[in-house]
Order: sequence, then C-alpha cells, then structure tokens
Amino acid sequence: MALDGIVTRAIAAELQACIGQRISKIYQPGDHDLVFTLRGAGGGGKLLLSANPTYPRLHFTERSTLNPPEAPMFCMLMRKHCEGGVIEAITQVGMERIIHIDIRQRDELGDVSAKKIIIELMGRHSNIILTDALAGTIIDGIHHVTPAISSYRIVMPGFAYTQPPEQNKHNPLDISRNGFLELYNIAETGPGELNDEADAGTEAEHPEKSNRKPPSQDPAAWIVNTFSGISPQIAQEIVLRAKEGQSAGESGAASADANQAGKLADAFESVMAPVRENRFDPVSGTNAKGKLVFSAVPLMLLTGKTKHYDTISRCMEDYFGDKAERDTVKQKVSDLIRFLTNERSKNVKKLANLKADLEEAGDAEQYRIRGELLFASLHTLSKGDKEARLINYYDENQAEVVIPLDPLLTPSDNAQRYFKKYNKYKNSLAVIEEQLEKTHEEIRYMESLLQQLDHASLNDIEEIRDELVAGGYLRDRNKKGKKKKKPTGPTLQVFTSSENLEIYVGKNNLQNEYLTNRLAGSNDTWLHTKDIPGSHVVIRGENFGDATLNEAAQLAAYFSQAKQSSSVPVDCTLIRHVRKPSGSKPGFVIYDHQRTLFVTPDEDMIKRLPSTLKS
Repeated sequence: MALDGIVTRAIAAELQACIGQRISKIYQPGDHDLVFTLRGAGGGGKLLLSANPTYPRLHFTERSTLNPPEAPMFCMLMRKHCEGGVIEAITQVGMERIIHIDIRQRDELGDVSAKKIIIELMGRHSNIILTDALAGTIIDGIHHVTPAISSYRIVMPGFAYTQPPEQNKHNPLDISRNGFLELYNIAETGPGELNDEADAGTEAEHPEKSNRKPPSQDPAAWIVNTFSGISPQIAQEIVLRAKEGQSAGESGAASADANQAGKLADAFESVMAPVRENRFDPVSGTNAKGKLVFSAVPLMLLTGKTKHYDTISRCMEDYFGDKAERDTVKQKVSDLIRFLTNERSKNVKKLANLKADLEEAGDAEQYRIRGELLFASLHTLSKGDKEARLINYYDENQAEVVIPLDPLLTPSDNAQRYFKKYNKYKNSLAVIEEQLEKTHEEIRYMESLLQQLDHASLNDIEEIRDELVAGGYLRDRNKKGKKKKKPTGPTLQVFTSSENLEIYVGKNNLQNEYLTNRLAGSNDTWLHTKDIPGSHVVIRGENFGDATLNEAAQLAAYFSQAKQSSSVPVDCTLIRHVRKPSGSKPGFVIYDHQRTLFVTPDEDMIKRLPSTLKS
C-alpha cells in the first residue's frame, strides 16, 4: 500500500471542501471505521474514517454500509461530542500521515465547545482519537493504547495527547533543489569527512548522516530515510525519473546536470513541485511486480494500463473497494469455511461408499433368478449337491447357468436363501437411492453455502450461521444469552440498472428465500446460474430492455461459483414459474418456462452500477 505523506496531503487538500459543513450523523459500521454524514455548502456527502490496521484511510465515500442495530460505545461518544458540530479546520501534521479535524459544537447547556479529531493513518498503529481542543486531553480513542502496550504514549480517556515519535526527517516541501544537493553531498561524503561546521550537528539533526549506505549506492533508500512522507514507491519513482533524465509528463527533456545528484535533484523537484501547489493527479495501476498500487501523483513505474481519477477519494475508494470488509469477513468465517468444507468432504466420501453399495445391490436380480430356477428344478436336485447346472429360461439364448449350493441345506432351503438375499438387496436399493439423493443434496447445499461465504458481508455471515443453527448443523452460541431482536426481513443489496430499474440480489439462503418467495411479484423476472450455486436475482418490474436483462444476468453470474468463468449460463424466467419443493433445503427452488443467457461477468461494469442496501 502507498498511503504516504503525499497521499495524506492530497486527502487533506480535498477535505478542505468540508470546512463549514455540519456533521449531521455518525455511524460505526465496524470495529475500526466511522462514517460521518455531512450537510452544508457544497452538498455534503459521506466521509469515511478508518483505523483499520491493514487498510487505514480517510476519504469521501459513496458506498452503502450496514450499521449495527445498537451503536458501539465509541460511536455513542462521538455522537455526543461531534454530532451537530461544524468542521472549522482540516490540517495535516507536516508531511506525516496524521490529519486533524477541528470541530465546534454546542453542548447540552448551549455552551460552545471545541473538539479535535486526530486520525493517525499509520498501519497497525492507526487510530482515531477524540480530544478536547483546549485542554489537549484525550476524550477517547477507537483503539486504546495502555501503558502495558506502549511506555512512550498512552491513548486512554483523561490522558494528555502525545504525538507519535518524531522521525527527525526533513520536510520535502521545504527543500529546494540546492537544499537537496546539499543533503546529498553531506550523506555522500560521510560524517568522517565533513568539516567541523558540518560535523557540529547531531545525527538527530542530520538523519542523512546516520544512513550507512551513501545515496549513490542506494538512492531510493536514502530518500526514504531522509525525507518525511515519502514512501519507497515514490522514492523509486524519483530514481526512475532520474535515470530517464526527464520529468513525468515531459518528452525527453534533458536533465540540467549530467551527474547523478543533479538528475536526482531534478527528479525530486519534478515530483514535489506539484505537491507543494496541491496539484494532484491520482492514478492506479500495476507495478513491475504485477502488484496493484495507487498514487496521488503520476507514476512512470506503472506498467500496462493505468487508471486516472478526478479525486483522491475516488481513487482510494476504487483501490480499497471492499478489501477491508473482505479481510474482516475472512477472519470471522474461517470456522464456518472449515466446518462446511469438512461436511462436504464427509458427504463426498459417503457418496463413494453408497455408489459401491449400489453396485453390489445391483446383483439383486440374479439372486431372484437363481431362486426361481432352483424352485423350478427341485425334483432334479438332492441335499448334499454343491452346485446346480440348469438351463436359464430367462435368458433368450437359454444358456446353462451354474448355481452354487450349500450341501448342508436342502434344495428348497438353498432356493429360499437366494430369495432372502434378493429381498435384502431389493430393500437396500430403495434405501441407497434415497441416501444417494440426500447426499447429493447435502453436497449441493454445502457448496452453495461456501459460495455465499465468498460474497458475504458481516451481516450475511450471521444470517448463514443462524441458518446452520436452525438446520441443526451448529449449536446456538447465544442460547444462554439474551435473545437477539430479529429484523422483520433481511437486508438486500439493490442495484439500479442503466434503465433505472431495481435489481435485487440475494447473498444467502435467507435472503434468497425472502426475495423469491415473499418480496418479488409474480410478473417480476427471476435469474439464476444454470446448475451452478449462486444468488437469486430479481428484476422488479415488467417493462425493461435488453440492457437491464444483461446487467441482471451479469449480477447472477458474478455472485455465483462461476464468477471467474466465461460464457456462464444464466436461466431467467418469471417468478410465477419458480417454486420451492416441500421439505427441500433453504434456498432450493425448481422452475420452468426458462430461457438461458450466456454472459461473462464484467466486474468493472458491476462496480459502475449504483447500489444500496434495503431492508
């Protein structure tokens, strides 16, 4: 990830539009995230603040989030101190990944109070901290840092706020070309060869002196260690521009200096000049290692197709997508995936055993024939015979058959023994067929749940878990606890087609059953991947064109097990032709009067479709 000081500066510059706006609502959809709904001049919008340890970020968002029915304690505290407040200032601390949001609010008594929200976008140390602006004390933080965790700074209510440790690096915005060359020469010469005046400073004052490798050997590492807010990615970009001898956007402009230091200084200036002026051109693409990256400034190091954005928020929204939620979901569903995978494996093994039993029971008819032939020839047989050679009159060729006999039994008892075997296998055939059908159904059910977990949101996970509890697969973890208040209906994701029609998508069996059997009208169009586990998709309305039908088919293919495939078959029919067989598994339906479309899922197209959550 390349969320460095330059990206943070781009964010802070973009968020200047929030100054003067009022925070009308505050939500906390997850353990690390806050969403502010803003109102005021400029139209407002939604602001996402995330202290996710893997994906920390701050930007405008258009994504719909499902909020918990009961707000967490930190959310309640933020509502108390910030809801209804006006944003007065948004500033970045130097070139660090720290942004301050100053808020003015009237308390319950009508007195004006000043609060400061400090967003620290620093990897696993990320935090959102609310402080009293005048006293400088912490009201609370979304993540607590106790004395046992850190002796340097404590993030707990009542403690004074302490900034993260300073790195003693130079602010690149304050460095001119000549200043860059001076720092380069100091680092290149080394502390042992400096004059007394240059040597007088400590390593803390001159971090470039403590760097063991001179910049000529590893210029990217030297840039990262010397200047604040510059990520390894930007440092590599500066080095690449120096090698190319030109600035991004220029066509072969020669470097002002022939030496490496001069070229590096020119490249450094070509990156930092637009940053000083808050001129950003957000971009995303893949680097030489094939990894997707983003930047607030153009990058020459990107290979292949690049994507440009008009705002840093849209760039980050597109880059992060649902990565953070997917990671959280993966952590929460690991036990479910393990359970469902084991259940599927057990049923696959059971299926193999049943097929072996079926093959063995398939010989039942020959036992009946042997019994019939023995009864018809009792007069020719005697007790003590070890075998009977008889004409098989059931065979069109009237071939001779050899029937093994127990010499201790009479011919009649031998015949009865074969009839008993016949009846045993005949009865087992019915049971095996029934078990085969049930086992196939169990495997399909487990595969459908595994597919649903692949697309599940945090709310969907709980619905899937509840379904498994209701089906007797899992024990109810909340049995002894307080009963959860069940919503009247599940929350569904609703897309809006290019023809402005609503397309509903069920993400699990509870949602599928509610959507298909209760919500949809008889003339609505229903879609599902043919013979492939996937979501139920419903187009609400009767009058639509091929564009809406294609988009709905794309959604059905995308939210299915065939997401990564091409030419995915998708059946579509009217809801009145879809029905649930009695006693079938949740989410299972049968249908007729269908026609089949073949589509290849287009993730970019699906992301462009507006969507919201409806309950």
